[in-house]
Amino acid sequence: MSQLFRPITLRELTVRNRVWVAPMCQYSAVDGVPDDWHLVHLGSFARGGAGLVLTEATAVLPEGRISPADTGLWNDEQQRAWSRIVDFLHARGAAAGMQLAHAGRKGSAQAPWVGRGGVADEDGGWTPVGPSASAYPGLREPRPLDAAGIAAVVTAFGDTAERALAAGFDLLEVHAAHGYLLHEFLSPLSNERTDEYGGSFENRVRLLLEVVREVRRRVPAGLPLLVRLSATDWVDGGWDVDDSVRLAGLLAVEGVDLVDVSSGGNAPARIPLEPGYQVPFARRIREGSGLPTGAVGLITEPKQAEEVLAGGAADVVLLARALLRDPHWPLRAAHELGVPVGDGVDWPEQYLRAALD
Repeated sequence: MSQLFRPITLRELTVRNRVWVAPMCQYSAVDGVPDDWHLVHLGSFARGGAGLVLTEATAVLPEGRISPADTGLWNDEQQRAWSRIVDFLHARGAAAGMQLAHAGRKGSAQAPWVGRGGVADEDGGWTPVGPSASAYPGLREPRPLDAAGIAAVVTAFGDTAERALAAGFDLLEVHAAHGYLLHEFLSPLSNERTDEYGGSFENRVRLLLEVVREVRRRVPAGLPLLVRLSATDWVDGGWDVDDSVRLAGLLAVEGVDLVDVSSGGNAPARIPLEPGYQVPFARRIREGSGLPTGAVGLITEPKQAEEVLAGGAADVVLLARALLRDPHWPLRAAHELGVPVGDGVDWPEQYLRAALD
């Protein structure tokens, strides 16, 4: 049997295959509310055969958005809009996952096709927050979170987890990668604090563990919880893969079921981009912590993805740009790998003629 199209069970959730949709920001929401664009964008991946469809980074607070056009889940209107999308994903046989996020010092930014700078207050921006007062290059200087602000962030992750559950999501992922708030606390490149949230490894991981603990406390025991990590900052003196392996062991104790392994994003860096360049990090974390992992990053071809799983580097693969180019990538992969119809991939009846040629 194809490894890509074997079901995988995490707690009480069985996902039909191991081709998962990585979170991809669309910068297309108004007041945090997903609309028809998000329904068609995410729905196309479910129709295309993906096992799990993860939302874009969805802010737990208004100031936790990356841009003013990011989605959120802190009010009833947003919850209703997400519920509509979840219903469609389920109707097409996919599991629905929400990525809970807080942008931290990278908040109040422009959409990437507009520019790389910050958004002024008069244009809908805000003063971002972070572990320290140091800004991400080109963005606004953040306000360091005090004890009350940190506690509010932890509570907000829990509140949004409950809303996601009420909207029908099957799985949650805490975003602690790509230079956003939780990653900012992890990395000595961005965390200059001298209190219990800064300095030592134990202090820098404290906020993420508190968030995971709060989310796990707020949701049923059978609901899977993932964490996305940047395995390395790709900068000397920053967060590295050994730190990630050590952290993954702590996350396992807190009830995390899988680590979604990415890299970078917290500081400008020279990253050696090549096919599957992050897969070795997924293997290191899987072998070092015992937690299942997801591999992501320039995984583009079915045989390549199959080899990642067959070789034991990861338990699932997450695709992003490959799916933007071809939302039906899983159906194409099943066809190329000779996977029978219904064996880990559900072809829409309207598309069966493409499966049977």
